[in-house]
Amino acid sequence: MTPQREVICFVIVAEAILESRLLNGLVACGARGWTVTAARGEGPRNRRESEVEGGNVRIEALVSPVVTERIWSMLTDDYFPHYALAAWTVEVKVARHERYT
Repeated sequence: MTPQREVICFVIVAEAILESRLLNGLVACGARGWTVTAARGEGPRNRRESEVEGGNVRIEALVSPVVTERIWSMLTDDYFPHYALAAWTVEVKVARHERYT
């Protein structure tokens, strides 16, 4: 069995209109790739009923702890004060970890 290195799954759910800007920010922080899917749901302020054109997206990126800290800083400085978005991290085990760290 090969040794595991820490890899973090960084998840952001945001208005679809922010997708390109968020992806550019992830690249600038050092993310090597991502997955984007359409998202819908309900949060602490109840369900959003398509009040924003395009709905929401869920962006997931597998990144190193260093990149994770950069993304948190970007979100804290540029997004949390201005937009209703959610973000969280999960430590994961991945095959071929060298692709993500």
